[in-house]
Amino acid sequence: MSSIPVVPVSDPFTGFAAEDFGSFHIDGLEPRMEAIRTRIQPKFRAIAAELIQPLSAFAGTELYLHIAKHARRTVNAPVDTWMAFAHDKRGYKQHPHFQIGLFDDHVFVWLAYIYELPNKQQMARRLLDQTDDVLQLLDGGYQLSFDHMKKTNVTLQELGESGWRDAVQRFHDVKKAELLIGRTFPAGSPIVEDGERFIREALQTFETLAPIYRMTAG
Repeated sequence: MSSIPVVPVSDPFTGFAAEDFGSFHIDGLEPRMEAIRTRIQPKFRAIAAELIQPLSAFAGTELYLHIAKHARRTVNAPVDTWMAFAHDKRGYKQHPHFQIGLFDDHVFVWLAYIYELPNKQQMARRLLDQTDDVLQLLDGGYQLSFDHMKKTNVTLQELGESGWRDAVQRFHDVKKAELLIGRTFPAGSPIVEDGERFIREALQTFETLAPIYRMTAG
């Protein structure tokens, strides 16, 4: 593997506080974006500094950090924000990628396949063909989301194997369909508020998801 990028950071990650989640209750695009830039994005960089090397090792390729800029927004303030890890320096949306981000009531840790993927049908077929392997990797507490812009998700325990197959088939068939696999943690929970504990949980989650990433990234 080539050298793995180091993300410069001055302070260690100490956890997400109520103030961070409160950023999404600030009225107005610019005031909310200022809160995201000053409160949340430094914490993203601190997390990335600890995750980028082990995550690149899990993925089997060099990964690069991308922090959402929300640059296309001109009126409506974002209801969530995130960072992504992808093998492409230039962008992440057209590739399978790892995400960590916040809504106002939870943190998400995803392996993400979003609608911009140019070859999502091929990836869906690989996931369907290897359903048994995927489900052996994930316990029932892992969650799926089908739209990265919405809070809603469902556990694998609730879906079962047939529900998983239906979700991946929809991802294959529907142009705008998405598939995000991972875990969420509620605001105010001990995992979210403890920086070291959150890093451990995120690493464990990404290590579990990395074989699925490798199935589809080649």
